[in-house]
Amino acid sequence: MDEKKLEDMVRQALQGIKNKESSRSCDSSSPNKEFNLDVKRDYPLGKKRPELIKTARGQSLEDISLKDVTDGKIKPEDLRITAKTLLMQAEIAEKVGRRQLANNFRRAAELTKVPDNRILEIYVALRPHRSSKEELLSIADELEKKYEAPICASHVREAADVYERRRLLKGME
Repeated sequence: MDEKKLEDMVRQALQGIKNKESSRSCDSSSPNKEFNLDVKRDYPLGKKRPELIKTARGQSLEDISLKDVTDGKIKPEDLRITAKTLLMQAEIAEKVGRRQLANNFRRAAELTKVPDNRILEIYVALRPHRSSKEELLSIADELEKKYEAPICASHVREAADVYERRRLLKGME
């Protein structure tokens, strides 16, 4: 396979990653920030407005090459989507009537502030019979206060209430 074709594949993979990964960088802490994007003019962002998409260290998509990856100049955090990009995606989704998708992007933007290992711990804690209601409420408080993630905190609080009603809390087996 030639290097150009491989580089194109890496760029396509980066486009896919932007919808799945998160970063520690956040240009806006407001989940409702408007970027005044136009669906026809700006979507998909990676093709029509690549200058808007930046890595956590401020690099553009065009700054990422296969050579830089193999030379170690591109770090894993450079391949993660930023909160700003997720919020731009949320705005576009909202404008085309995809409210639930927009909300998912906003939650993902909040989670860019939470370390990966903590996200995994929270995921495990949310499994049935793994946590008490107090432990889940403590996680919600942590998300809200420490990581400024009120949408995610609300979901954990809702889970705590639902788990209590359905007897899915630790010790209710």
